[in-house]
Amino acid sequence: MRPDTPSSSEGRPSISIVVLQPTPFCNIDCRYCYLPERSNKAVMHLGTIIAAFDRIFASGWCSSHLTVIWHAGEPLVLPVSYYQAAFEAIALMCPPGIELRHSIQTNGMLLTPEWCDFIKQWQVGLGVSIDGPRHLHDANRVNRAGKGTFDRTIAGIRLLRREKVPFHVISVLSAQSMHSPEELLDFYVSEGIDDVCFNVEESEGTHISGLLSSKDPAASFYHFLDRFWTLSRQSSQIHFIREIDGMISRIFRPEGTSVDNSQVDPFGMINIDCHGNVSSFSPELLGYKNADYHDFIVGNVFHDSLADMLQSPAMRAMARDISAGVDLCRQECEYFSVCGGGAPVNKLTENGSFATSRTQFCRLIQIVPTDLILSALDRIEAEFDAAAGRPPRESNSTPEYQFKNTKSNGLDVSTGGVPAAPAPSFGPDSPDILLHQIQRGLR
Repeated sequence: MRPDTPSSSEGRPSISIVVLQPTPFCNIDCRYCYLPERSNKAVMHLGTIIAAFDRIFASGWCSSHLTVIWHAGEPLVLPVSYYQAAFEAIALMCPPGIELRHSIQTNGMLLTPEWCDFIKQWQVGLGVSIDGPRHLHDANRVNRAGKGTFDRTIAGIRLLRREKVPFHVISVLSAQSMHSPEELLDFYVSEGIDDVCFNVEESEGTHISGLLSSKDPAASFYHFLDRFWTLSRQSSQIHFIREIDGMISRIFRPEGTSVDNSQVDPFGMINIDCHGNVSSFSPELLGYKNADYHDFIVGNVFHDSLADMLQSPAMRAMARDISAGVDLCRQECEYFSVCGGGAPVNKLTENGSFATSRTQFCRLIQIVPTDLILSALDRIEAEFDAAAGRPPRESNSTPEYQFKNTKSNGLDVSTGGVPAAPAPSFGPDSPDILLHQIQRGLR
């Protein structure tokens, strides 16, 4: 098989995520938004949805767990009846043995009791975008008249709580909010929010992040996350922090297993716009323009099978360069076993090419949480060693986010001798206790 031929570890794709764009239209106009067509009111018709899943299920490439993410503009500008028909059609088409789950990311402004009933009926995973208290949220999340959207968003969150609908929030961290961990925590606790995800303001599309261009954003994020983690565990009100709790399972995993990164595998993630055009890899690529990659479109569900799309010029060009970038990550970065090669869209936006390695986004999203968790492990191990009268061990963490070629003592021994994320040196008397204490934040 030629190096530019897309393939998975089994020689064929494994589809685990489908991102659908029901409409590119959004009812607000966030200042950091990278979506190029958020004023376009086009709608993905039911026939397009049926054609898309006919291609997906006919390919035989679906994993046993398939997540369908309704994303792009604001999904809730379309009525409940639209999603009821779509969900029913997909369920009827779904082959036996595939566990299907839907997820919606919303700004929360259009939530109603009818929406709550629908979400509970289908057990939809729901994320609400809110950037914190009013002054932080309204600094960037504004409507088309430039007015803040906090009141309507928080009203939607309070409705979800009254209706007992599970949800998480995603907060975009700006240069200003990065210095406000206490204020953010107080806000979440006061509103009964206990499942929190942080997105760092990125440079994507035409948007240039003020945060990433500031002085030492990785150090700022480290101090923010360290402080937020400490305070949230002390309060016992925040049950899940994606950047910490989601990363722990990637760092501490059975030896010899690898981390999945659906963004670097052809059709690990399938992204479909409202016209049935298909892309893969990073979902943000859908809608971008680039002649070298045929605008990132590998085909259309009305005209092309997934097998044909896999061999399209766009897919082959992207797979070739993304694979080259992953190889560079494997060679240069000791955190490779944690992230699996990074996010292609950030490499292209920050570095100008898929065929590159480190980005500022990597440093913040992968390296900072990893170092923070390993630093916590260091402190816990030191306490055990001191209590047992043992001498201190070598640190598990790598300071200052350096990409060092040191001895190969990582968690992933399948990297061919390339250093991976530093391995925790569990003592024989304490492995389960160590991991549990890190998860609970007893630091």
